[in-house]
Amino acid sequence: MGIFTKTVDYLKGHLGKTRDKIKSSLESVLTIGRKIDDQLLDKLEETLISDDIGVETTLKLIDSLRDAYREKKIVNTEDIIPFLKESIKAYWPSQHRQLQTAENGTTVILVAGVNGSGKTTSIAKLAYTLSRNGEKVIVAACDTFRAAAVEQLTIWAERIGVDIVKHDSGADPAAVAFDACAAAKARNADYLILDTAGRLHTQKNLMTELTKIRNVATKQIPNSPHEVLLVVDGTTGQNAIAQAKQFTAAVDVTGIFLAKLDGTARGGIVIAIKDTLDIPVKFIGLGEKCEDIAEFDPETFVEALFN
Repeated sequence: MGIFTKTVDYLKGHLGKTRDKIKSSLESVLTIGRKIDDQLLDKLEETLISDDIGVETTLKLIDSLRDAYREKKIVNTEDIIPFLKESIKAYWPSQHRQLQTAENGTTVILVAGVNGSGKTTSIAKLAYTLSRNGEKVIVAACDTFRAAAVEQLTIWAERIGVDIVKHDSGADPAAVAFDACAAAKARNADYLILDTAGRLHTQKNLMTELTKIRNVATKQIPNSPHEVLLVVDGTTGQNAIAQAKQFTAAVDVTGIFLAKLDGTARGGIVIAIKDTLDIPVKFIGLGEKCEDIAEFDPETFVEALFN
């Protein structure tokens, strides 16, 4: 799509805390002139795990690093970070990381996530960027369980200038989704973004309600939702993987929107999610402003994270 693209310098500025944490921990291990041996690799393994790259992913990286050293593809500690960067980028071969869209008519995006993940703000960022690029966007307040949720999304919709479909607090979320789909068709909307109730991935009854919303959308707009985004708080670390597993079981998550990366030292979770679940991280949230959203690009992200 290109409209969400951010430069390496932009990402560097917004990933400062994450990058400084990783840089500091790596520098403590990879001192110049230090011999590459099992002791160094064990320490490096501990460091990568602590940076939330994940146990399984870290073990793969260390094994490939060990093989590269045996094959003399790397010879000293100065070679390690460039090797890690290229290895991590390779987790994302050329593939579709952009929004999946409808061939004709309205593209429906269902957005899920636990309470406090930054879901509503992430929806606002997505809607803002799309609308500023000439797309007609409608948001639907299907989070009717939380008293302030409808009001919060309404404020965002007014602020960024997009239409909103809503019912009173406590209404049937699926009914809101039904009316939103009807409105999207009637108004020839390019995008319909369905907010859903924040829920714990362990609450089966609420996860069933989420499935119901998806089914309503599918019935009203064939082949929808075209994208199911799970908003994950970047500060949650490895718990993000457990969330993604459960939400995928309920609504077939197609992409991750990783929020709150501006204030976290856990950016490595991006790598762990992709390697463990093979769900692409499609967007990252980098601040509180509407424009603080970037389409996830591994080349740009890894360079910003490790430079």
